[in-house]
Amino acid sequence: MDAFAETPDHHGAFPRLSDEQIARLAPHGVRRPTRPGDILFREGEDCPDFFVILAGKAAVIQDERVVRVHGPGRFLGELGLLTGQKAFTTSVVCEAGEVLAVPTWRLRQIVAHDPELGDLILRAFLIRRSLLIGSGAGLRIIGSRYSPDTRRLREFAARNRLPHRWIDLEEDEEAEALVRNLGMAPDETPVVILGGTRVLRNPGNAELAREIGLPVPSAPEDVFDLVIVGAGPAGLAAAVYGASEGLRTVVLDAVATGGQAGTSSCIENYLGFPAGISGGELAERAVIQAKKFGAHLGVPAEATSLKRRDGHYTVGLRDEPPVEGRTVVIATGARYRKLGVPRLEDFEGNGVYYAATLAEVAFCRGEPVVVVGGGNSAGQATIFLARHADSVRLLVRADDLAQDMSRYLIDRIESHPKVEVMLRTEVRELVGAHALEAVVAEDTRTGERLRIDTRAMFVFIGADPCTTWLAPEIALDDRGFVLTGFDDGLPLETSMPGVFAVGDVRSQSVKRVASAVGEGSMAIRLVHEHFTRRQASQ
Repeated sequence: MDAFAETPDHHGAFPRLSDEQIARLAPHGVRRPTRPGDILFREGEDCPDFFVILAGKAAVIQDERVVRVHGPGRFLGELGLLTGQKAFTTSVVCEAGEVLAVPTWRLRQIVAHDPELGDLILRAFLIRRSLLIGSGAGLRIIGSRYSPDTRRLREFAARNRLPHRWIDLEEDEEAEALVRNLGMAPDETPVVILGGTRVLRNPGNAELAREIGLPVPSAPEDVFDLVIVGAGPAGLAAAVYGASEGLRTVVLDAVATGGQAGTSSCIENYLGFPAGISGGELAERAVIQAKKFGAHLGVPAEATSLKRRDGHYTVGLRDEPPVEGRTVVIATGARYRKLGVPRLEDFEGNGVYYAATLAEVAFCRGEPVVVVGGGNSAGQATIFLARHADSVRLLVRADDLAQDMSRYLIDRIESHPKVEVMLRTEVRELVGAHALEAVVAEDTRTGERLRIDTRAMFVFIGADPCTTWLAPEIALDDRGFVLTGFDDGLPLETSMPGVFAVGDVRSQSVKRVASAVGEGSMAIRLVHEHFTRRQASQ
């Protein structure tokens, strides 16, 4: 039996390039001979080249195990090559041969300008990232489930789709020994281990972002044409269209790309994706697309202020230099709304969740769960969780699902054997000592209360706008959303000329991914019109 048998393809994750495709790549790289034991790239380090195997074989190592073997025609690496992140695995030559080494900056140009090769490589990289996330590869987070900083780090990793594994001090018998081997006491956690050896003690999000290779905002000597605050669907659409039309563009986000949509396990009603697409993958594609056209990206970069000065706009950032622009697009979306029940904070991240992804599924696989909410986000979470949980109770305040939910989701929910819908029902109490044990719900029509045993409650009851950072000159409605479309202004323009608002943060917007993308792209035409008006008035 061949000790280095080649790994079969997995739905396009490990395609084999044709001779003609390799010939198209060849002028962009250098051919290198390889010997057994040569390390092509190492976990936790920058990977300067994209490798195509011309002869011989290379193995992919994860946790000191061979997890993949690739032969002639295959290429190595994953999404980090395009986004600038450090490698999450190691690759070692296991059979002598030859590789074509293409610098990563040339790879980005190829992906941008060769549609056939670009689509093949991008699709493979996206699938590989999903496989990595599911495999437990990448950085390790060690900490207690009761620690707010542990929850913060796990959320940051999950929202940014960073391959990682969480080691719970409360349940993993080897976790405490591992921490002590690092020369630390359990109460000094959480810690993050990168590349198997580098230890970060309770790093802030910005520190972890720098160490892992996420892009951080830069302070250019001159001003950007367009500063976009918020990297959800609306902000990313504005970045793609702005950069593709020649505007010097930067998009900033406090936590991660994707916004609320990025936490959705499957968006099935977005045009062009009949089989559905996860919010995280949609965001990854959009980021690569925006960077393809030259947009700058900064994550995490929390906006703290907006000021107008000398015809330009300055966006102040927490712990980073301010960024200046000739125009601004506000796309900060909204934060999850919380239930008004006692002890909610005691259980947040420890039984109460505001997103339903594989990270949260780890806490409730095979157990009963509760979903609260009546909109599409609650419906999508219900369908996703029903694939992993023992049962799902959907608690809806309204007396009809059709009030806020799309018909396709209603049909799936009503026909799903694991799902029970409880209309006219509200949460009144949360039960548990250190972790959630049960939810007490009330039928608002009869007043009857029911105890529902569960370790996980997912809340999707809307959101409040992220607008506290805005200048006083930006007019808001009575709920805090940004007003647009003033008599003497452009359609998406705020009360401050040259500043536009798109997506969920905008007053009276349609809370759908497609409409957010539409507004983001529309804003760029209005930015050009603003420049034209300004030039004409000078």
